[in-house]
Amino acid sequence: MRIVTFRERETPPELRAQALAQQAQAWPPSVDDRANDSDSDSHSDGDGDWHDPALDPVTMLLVDGGTVIASLDLLSKDIWHHGRSYRARGLSRVVTGVTHRGRGFGRHLVAYAREEIRRSGADLGIFTCDRELQGFYESAGWQPVAGAVLVGGTPDDPFPSDLFDKVTMAAFFSPAARRHADSFTGTRIALHSGPVDRLW
Repeated sequence: MRIVTFRERETPPELRAQALAQQAQAWPPSVDDRANDSDSDSHSDGDGDWHDPALDPVTMLLVDGGTVIASLDLLSKDIWHHGRSYRARGLSRVVTGVTHRGRGFGRHLVAYAREEIRRSGADLGIFTCDRELQGFYESAGWQPVAGAVLVGGTPDDPFPSDLFDKVTMAAFFSPAARRHADSFTGTRIALHSGPVDRLW
């Protein structure tokens, strides 16, 4: 079993098809998809399968031979918060195949993604998850940011995470991010991830 990483559009088709099938199982088209690209709400819908290329999407897969066990995507952008610029990366579309759940595979992949974000030189990792998944992400090394609201969408059409029962999770890596980590607590964080990936 190994973890492989690809630029999203360079993912081998047979592996990508398996990841999309797992997403469709987790988030069938009938569910409310208003948070389309949040890690816990997104699902595939034809042409909407692709992330916004401006967010430099990367696909990370836990594979066993030619079988995808779990997958997630990493999205990136620069954000401006309390007078400072940060390079931020976040998790999106985190999913483990139905037959492989409950054995720690998803946790292993999410923990690996955290370390990959750290190694990439990003200032911080930040994303939202459904409240009931907070403990899962904490077990993989992420921490909740109390009272923080991640505001996706665009400045003219914002899409805040407090429209849903979400928790903002983060990890602070660079010296500047660690020094100013408290500035993220209890605030609205302007992610503005765009009209395609409205929230991650």
